[in-house]
Amino acid sequence: MIDLLSTVEYGGCSSKLSATDLKIVLKNMRRVKDDRLLVSIDTGDDAGVYKLTDDLAIIQTTDFFPPICSDPYEFGQIAVANAVSDVFAMGGKVLTALNLVMFPKDKLPLAALTSILRGGADKLEEAGGIIVGGHTIDDYPPKYGLAVTGAVHPDKVITNTAASVGDMLILTKPIGTGVVVAGQRIDNVSQGSYKNALENMKLLNKNASAIMQKYEIRAATDITGFGLLGHAYQMALASKVTFRMHSKQVPLLDSAYELVKTGCIPGACFRNQEYVKAACMFSSDLDYNRKMLMLDAQTSGGLLISVRNEVADDLVSDLRAGNYPSSQIIGQVIPRTRDQIEVE
Repeated sequence: MIDLLSTVEYGGCSSKLSATDLKIVLKNMRRVKDDRLLVSIDTGDDAGVYKLTDDLAIIQTTDFFPPICSDPYEFGQIAVANAVSDVFAMGGKVLTALNLVMFPKDKLPLAALTSILRGGADKLEEAGGIIVGGHTIDDYPPKYGLAVTGAVHPDKVITNTAASVGDMLILTKPIGTGVVVAGQRIDNVSQGSYKNALENMKLLNKNASAIMQKYEIRAATDITGFGLLGHAYQMALASKVTFRMHSKQVPLLDSAYELVKTGCIPGACFRNQEYVKAACMFSSDLDYNRKMLMLDAQTSGGLLISVRNEVADDLVSDLRAGNYPSSQIIGQVIPRTRDQIEVE
């Protein structure tokens, strides 16, 4: 039996370059000015958005990573769910995608690659898109993902820059995927909890995206490698506000808290902590285990949504009915203070 998880130390979005290092690299990138470029790299948003006509803009994004699980077919599914999430986070629809494949033909059977690609194609079809080609190189460890094109109306783009004071913050999926996968590596988590984490990663943000458009949401982001606090920080910074977040209201995956309590804390948590430490104010009585979970690198995580207070409860109800049962209000948007994030 092929065990892809055994080929890597850090898999999924835990393998990302740290946000601190990425910030240094992007600081000196030349900024492109074009009136048709609605969303660029300037705000650290989920994807780029380019206006084609008054009624149509395209969303472009890419994502790939080493294995996050053992089974090749499931790896393909999760990699694609993660890659298309940026389109859904911005309120768009998935159109087409190109496979990005790095595979060691002399170390793993080609049948494993066939399963990865089949899992990816099946998940992309579920997302509403089609594979139109791709590129493959021989490389170890294996890596897989997509370059994705989506579509959205230019007036309905959801960005990380539009959170408003008075809004409530909603999270649509529980966190803790990095911790649970780390627990699986050391054989310290039940198969039920591990399977639950895999299903959570396979769950598309497609329905949540449609529900956001119903409520005319204009501010959201998806939670991936920089953890809940890392992506919340980027969103609060871009929106020029402060997020007050309530750690006890944040939904957690089964066994995630217990694993952190026993010391099962992936390295990505500490990299993300380094990224946000100057922008976060942590309450003196904050539970350390919950703090680390809010820093845990997520793979194919949920959406963090900023929504008007008067419709927040209705949005949560619709999200729960729309296959996101863990959806929860986890904070609110307040006027800008010295910190981008306050965690209690």
